Amino acid sequence: MIERTLTIIKPDAVAKGVGGQIIARFEQAGFKILAAKLIHMTDEEAGGFYLVHKDRPFYKSLCAFMSQGPCLPMVLEGDDVIARLRDLMGATDPAKALPGSIRKDFASSIEANAVHGSDSAESARFEIPYFFSALEIFPR
Repeated sequence: MIERTLTIIKPDAVAKGVGGQIIARFEQAGFKILAAKLIHMTDEEAGGFYLVHKDRPFYKSLCAFMSQGPCLPMVLEGDDVIARLRDLMGATDPAKALPGSIRKDFASSIEANAVHGSDSAESARFEIPYFFSALEIFPR
């Protein structure tokens, strides 16, 4: 089934200059990039995006991390893209991620884990319009 998801190349990966390598992996996996932009979130914007984690102990540090520098949100489309992207990213903890996964190759910690990806279709429906209007997503 063709679906859409949101991914974010996080500030740690942008700072390391590995965004292009990560994008190449998305394309090699057959995902279509429908939208992309380089942004620098404020702490409040990161807080709104991660609102689902508001009551968790890592919420404040996650918001601070995501607002420390530029990141690259993108809309990807493909067959079963949500599950396939999650596999490509690897485990949240890079120490537990499989060899060849994005997080194993580019992440340095559970928080500085290089990429975000929607965990469900429901999450994608919230996350995509958080960053992109319908006019910014191609094809339209």
